[in-house]
Amino acid sequence: MIRLPDSQGRLRDYQPRAEPADHPPGEGPLAARVVYSAAHVVADPFADTTPDGPAAVDWEATLAFRRHLWAHGLGVAEAMDTAQRGMGLDWGGAAELIRRSGAEAKAVGGRIACGVGTDQLAPGTASLAAVWAAYEEQLAVVEETGAQAILMASRALAAAARGPEDYLEVYGHLLRQAAEPVILHWLGPMFDPALEGYWGSADLDAATGTFLQIIAADPAKVDGVKVSLLDARREVELRRRLPAGVRCYTGDDFHYPELIAGDEQGFSHALLGIFDPLGPLAAHAVRTLDAGEGGEKENTAGFRAVLDPTVPLSRHLFQAPTRFYKTGVVFLAWLAGHQEHFAMVGGLQSARSLPHLARAYELADGLGLFPDPGLAESRMRHLLAVNGVTA
Repeated sequence: MIRLPDSQGRLRDYQPRAEPADHPPGEGPLAARVVYSAAHVVADPFADTTPDGPAAVDWEATLAFRRHLWAHGLGVAEAMDTAQRGMGLDWGGAAELIRRSGAEAKAVGGRIACGVGTDQLAPGTASLAAVWAAYEEQLAVVEETGAQAILMASRALAAAARGPEDYLEVYGHLLRQAAEPVILHWLGPMFDPALEGYWGSADLDAATGTFLQIIAADPAKVDGVKVSLLDARREVELRRRLPAGVRCYTGDDFHYPELIAGDEQGFSHALLGIFDPLGPLAAHAVRTLDAGEGGEKENTAGFRAVLDPTVPLSRHLFQAPTRFYKTGVVFLAWLAGHQEHFAMVGGLQSARSLPHLARAYELADGLGLFPDPGLAESRMRHLLAVNGVTA
């Protein structure tokens, strides 16, 4: 029995499970859907750093976690917001991460796509020409590794653009420059408040129109779109309007089971931060989807039975302010034994409260996510003790 603090400051008893759920790695890549896990970075806890200084990364542990995801058949979405881009990891650190992960992906045959942004620009309003050049610099780095490019939403472009026409110009140029089809990323302001009004309008219908116009202008250069708006209805509507051959990758950490399962008119693939802690279970769910009757009918009921119970954990980790979900992701990686400490670049381990983390532990333990429940319980007890919970 362990005593956990709740949101009212009271301690309550919780009985941890004794055994983990069994989700061994499957054979080969996933078939029914293209699935990426956005992956976190492991900080170097012994580096003498400051919150506003360059990130110190434990490269061995960071790459080992990516091998864990690849072993389960998942792709890795590298250097995205889950890796603390713009929240502790600067472009210098991200570029090294992309190069190291790209090399590791080649070595193990893992699928990888990497974030291309403009975060080398100093904060403040930049010119469109500077935004353009920054995107091109990062695109070159990603393409040199052989990874697929994800064109991330840009704070600098959001600040510099005067209207939809500027987005059309910048993205049109980038699609022409890209050597291979890219993934376009629409990250909502709940994940980054600086992206309010992206695509040239705070009206989401108008923004969607501009987004679709960019895609329609050069659909052969768009592998897919990654949508992180936490609005399932809007994602389905967008998905149905995409040109043939352009995938929709859900980034909706609230509604992912229903969006990936799909309906009679289609489905979403996945590029999700929640699949960092859920990696083995998510892969198992998609393999269940693969195992339809005679290979002709997808086993959506089996898929939903595996993945639906994970939604309360995801909604908890991604509760407002949503951008701090990374703290819960790294916390669960520590409890699961993927790293030896609960420290984050930029000191972001302080961004969630003890009751929030305690509830994350309880929900994850209930799902059987921890390979060694005893280790997870021991580490939870240590964290509680540091915070004055000794009973």
